[in-house]
Amino acid sequence: MTTESCASGFGFFLGAFVLGAAAGATFVLLTAPYSGRETRERLKSAALDLEKVAERAPGAIQRAGAKAVKAGRAAFAQARNDLS
Repeated sequence: MTTESCASGFGFFLGAFVLGAAAGATFVLLTAPYSGRETRERLKSAALDLEKVAERAPGAIQRAGAKAVKAGRAAFAQARNDLS
């Protein structure tokens, strides 16, 4: 498995998780016993919160990927030295 496929797999997982959380939150808000105005305000607030999280996600994914690559290279180097 290449570094790129690992990073894209994690990115896909994180994106799917965020999308699922947003869909679940939307469902809960739409079925909640609030007035239409309250529900719209809650949805707007949730969308703004999600936007803030989405802005931070690419940097967090990139840092996590770089950390995983560094750890993988260190483990590979250690295994190579152990075999020598």
